[in-house]
Amino acid sequence: MSKKKYVIVGTGGRAEFFYGALVTVYNETSELVAICDVNQTRMNFANHMLTDKYGYHDVPTYKAEDFDRMIAETKPDYVLVTTIDRTHHKYIIRAMELGCDVISEKPMTIDEEKCQEIFDAIERTGKNLRVTFNYRYAPHNTKIREVIMDGVLGEILSVNFEWLLNTQHGADYFRRWHRDKRNSGGLLVHKSTHHFDLMNFWLASQPDTVFAMGDLRFYGKENAEKRGITEFYQRAYGSKAAENDPFALHLDRNEHLKSMYLDAEHEDGYQRDQSVFGDNISIEDTMNVMVKYKNKTVMNYSLNAYMPWEGFIIVFNGTQGRMEVRITEQSYVNSGGKKENEGALEGVNIMIYPHFKEPYRVEFESSAGGHGGGDPVLLRDIFDKKQEDRFNRAASHKDGAMSIMTGIAANRSIKTGQPVKVDDIWKA
Repeated sequence: MSKKKYVIVGTGGRAEFFYGALVTVYNETSELVAICDVNQTRMNFANHMLTDKYGYHDVPTYKAEDFDRMIAETKPDYVLVTTIDRTHHKYIIRAMELGCDVISEKPMTIDEEKCQEIFDAIERTGKNLRVTFNYRYAPHNTKIREVIMDGVLGEILSVNFEWLLNTQHGADYFRRWHRDKRNSGGLLVHKSTHHFDLMNFWLASQPDTVFAMGDLRFYGKENAEKRGITEFYQRAYGSKAAENDPFALHLDRNEHLKSMYLDAEHEDGYQRDQSVFGDNISIEDTMNVMVKYKNKTVMNYSLNAYMPWEGFIIVFNGTQGRMEVRITEQSYVNSGGKKENEGALEGVNIMIYPHFKEPYRVEFESSAGGHGGGDPVLLRDIFDKKQEDRFNRAASHKDGAMSIMTGIAANRSIKTGQPVKVDDIWKA
């Protein structure tokens, strides 16, 4: 069997997750043939990782403006898109136009116009797009799906869903490109796409009506000033003020972050270590969303990015009982440590409270790895094509679209103060 050929566009923090597995665990069926980025230094570092860490070989590098030439010269079967969110659609569409199938990091894109452009390209080219929702594959999340699918709780009537990002991981979104809503769509798109996808996956439904409130209440200079902070800095590197700030990220003290970002910033000016208490932050850190789904389930959702621990609490209320879930995840900074530690499971408790019966704890077989153990299962599903899956965890472009539409509608609701019907902003 001939190997499937892959290229990766975007060699930032998420790219290694894919190429590290592709060239080692799945090298008998998969081949990395090129990488593409706006930054040559970062591509050189990726090649260094490929040779020194993974025992592979250098692959050709192409600047972003040479994307078409890369496809023509290397003839990949798949393009893996791990660029910043606002450019996902650009590479997804062009890759399909040039004859490739696409695997995209979440979110698929950040607004309804770009989403429609992607759907039009799929219709025009007949190519396939897959979105990498690793949380679907985490054993505890799959177990939740199984409990609901099997009717243990009856019909799900309401859900309370609280996601906590802590002062390490949550703060990190306010240091880097995500802090500009034009790049990321805000956390309700960039981060919550995971959570809203899980809800669609768990309920086997789609969002109908969304109402949201949100604001920047903790991070940002104005909020820090209100709490009495008087010493500020623009970025941590070279700043004395940053020495005493527990929120500062010191790139020069982590060789991986230094090589990937500090040593590369002379090319594009991107600063990975901006102060979370600086100006020019346009995303929210405190968000509450109500969603009514097409199956009439209602959900209350909250996301806060400055909590003392990381994870989520979710409660499902059904016609035959209640399920309470509490998940604790390992804290991390993107690219600041081992990939398998990013969001690894630290604690889990799933309890079911049936009507008129004794409550009991749900047991399941956990697994090691990032994002609650979902990362290695996702990689196997992508690169080891493919086994039957009664849970239908592989996410299509339609799943990618419905996951972001909740966040896009929530952003619009925050702006207008009004509920938003998802069908009014986008229909497949």
